[in-house]
Amino acid sequence: MTKFKYAFLILLSGTLALSGCAGEEKKEDEKKTIKIQKKDEPAAEPAEDVANLVITGNDLMQFNKKQLRAKAGQKVKLTLRHIGQLDVNVMGHNVVILKLGVNLDDFAARAATERDNGYIPPGTDEVIVHTEMIGGGQTTSIEFTAPSEPGEYDYICSFPAHYAMMRGKFIVE
Repeated sequence: MTKFKYAFLILLSGTLALSGCAGEEKKEDEKKTIKIQKKDEPAAEPAEDVANLVITGNDLMQFNKKQLRAKAGQKVKLTLRHIGQLDVNVMGHNVVILKLGVNLDDFAARAATERDNGYIPPGTDEVIVHTEMIGGGQTTSIEFTAPSEPGEYDYICSFPAHYAMMRGKFIVE
């Protein structure tokens, strides 16, 4: 546990140092882009019963939500926005929704070795759905049908070591 805390502090220090190097003009442009995307998002599928879920990840290894909700069997549009500035190779994020009963530590350990596969173990049957891995300023969306079985499904970021802080529950009612 001490090694993890030490590694996290080093990563956090580097992140804070790099984030201070960005120009204000770039930050403003990214905010404008996000506002445009938010404006367009609700019009995507107004007639259908779609759960439009939006979650953000940042350069401090944090999701802004600990819970996402949908009805059993409901169509879901999940959007991930990386509101940080760091590159995908340094601070990449994704959202991986796991099936019930999956051991998070075991899954995350296997995922951490799969850089070339977006940090998703190839051939796994433990994942319901996942977004692509994105870096600072990027957005990705996926559409899927929520499981028909109600329950609390874990979701994580599978970038190495991120799942320790970047996790939550996808609640199917």
